[in-house]
Amino acid sequence: MSHFRILLSLVAGCALVLPKPAAHAQTTSLPAGAQPPVAYASVNELNNILGQLKQAAQNIQTDLEKARVEKWKTDSTTKRQTQGNVESIQRNLQSALPEIVAQLNNAPEDLAATFKLYRNLDALYDVFRSVVESAGAFGSKDEFQSLSNDINALESVRRSFGERIQNLANAKEGELTRLRGQVKAMQTGPPAPPKKIIVDDTEQPKKPARKKVAKPAAVPAPVNPQSAPPAK
Repeated sequence: MSHFRILLSLVAGCALVLPKPAAHAQTTSLPAGAQPPVAYASVNELNNILGQLKQAAQNIQTDLEKARVEKWKTDSTTKRQTQGNVESIQRNLQSALPEIVAQLNNAPEDLAATFKLYRNLDALYDVFRSVVESAGAFGSKDEFQSLSNDINALESVRRSFGERIQNLANAKEGELTRLRGQVKAMQTGPPAPPKKIIVDDTEQPKKPARKKVAKPAAVPAPVNPQSAPPAK
């Protein structure tokens, strides 16, 4: 990221307060605003990188103090520009770094703090590289060799931070995906229970059929002999 030309800060030569590894995860509930426990492997990785950064910063500061830019075989404009870059690097090595490092120590897996330090390493690398290139073109062989070793060490630290950012981002993305799934499951609610179909297989007793009662046949009325017609 060569566009980050503003040099913010790097690890100063003072002692770094590194986070203590957590031997095991805490089982008690965390107070509001507290950071969750960090895995030992993650803290140990950060400690190693910051240790390398501290050593690289000390070497850079020592070798820049030994460089005699005013004696380089170049024009005065190039000397002034190079000397300005050297002073800018030294100011940051001596005073601007503790705040960023402290932020990262307090939250070892915070992506914003990690990227902030990486961005400053990237900006420092660009400025320091121009000084090393000028030393190779106009300075002594010893100056160039020492500064070349320093920038190689700085590049190694920067690459390690880049890999750490990628690993942290992947872990955070996996965690977000899991949380999104849980929220979605809570919003949709449990599936509706299947409808129960009750089958009554008990045979109901049949009601006896009513027997039809035959109506009695009509009996003809008796004939009165007196009203009968005379016989022919």
